[in-house]
Amino acid sequence: MRAQARQLSAAADIHSAAMNLAGLPPAAGRDTAFHASLALMGAKLPYARNQEIYGQDEPAEFVYRLVSGSVRTYKLLDDGRRQVGAFYLPGDIFGLESGATHRFAAEAIGDTIVLAVKRSTLAALAQTDATIARELWQMTARELDHVHDQLVLLGRSSAQERVASFLVEMSKRSQSDGGFELPMSRQDIADYLGLTIETVSRTLSQMERKAFIELPTSRKVRIKNQAALSRMQS
Repeated sequence: MRAQARQLSAAADIHSAAMNLAGLPPAAGRDTAFHASLALMGAKLPYARNQEIYGQDEPAEFVYRLVSGSVRTYKLLDDGRRQVGAFYLPGDIFGLESGATHRFAAEAIGDTIVLAVKRSTLAALAQTDATIARELWQMTARELDHVHDQLVLLGRSSAQERVASFLVEMSKRSQSDGGFELPMSRQDIADYLGLTIETVSRTLSQMERKAFIELPTSRKVRIKNQAALSRMQS
């Protein structure tokens, strides 16, 4: 119960950062004026595997759009454990905060390129451009939806429910019927779901034995029984 309380506390902290764009749904395919404006205003920056993009409690001076690779955000809890807040895929935007500092740290999972835009520049543009302002509002609404989903996810008692929810989420974000690659490690997944790495690995193996999923490699996932996974997460 204490571990679950810590997980819920971490999720509640996410909820208080309503303007933090952690866990945005994928932006791929949405070639909006907002993203075009970011491309004009921003600078591309490369990051190597596990390299920090920004740290927890550092000044939030930039907003980021993921060009390639993948990113995780995380928060270090009082007991020293790590709670992963979100995973980002190409097209996602992250790093916009309601306050002056970042509540979560952000790291590149693998070789990654991000587009960095000055927060002050984006805020000034939103004052004069209704399209930009509307897109920022919609991002905040989507973030609130994600936060609510994360609160429910961390409150689940079953490891299978948590893992099933994660797989369904990643399947939707990959937008692929032929399976998808998980850029993050099993430890990352465990820290995102509030589980141990052993529990995550055991649960994935059980799902494969039941023919719910297929694991051609440690990172490749094919969902074979979408209905079964959806029932487990509901």
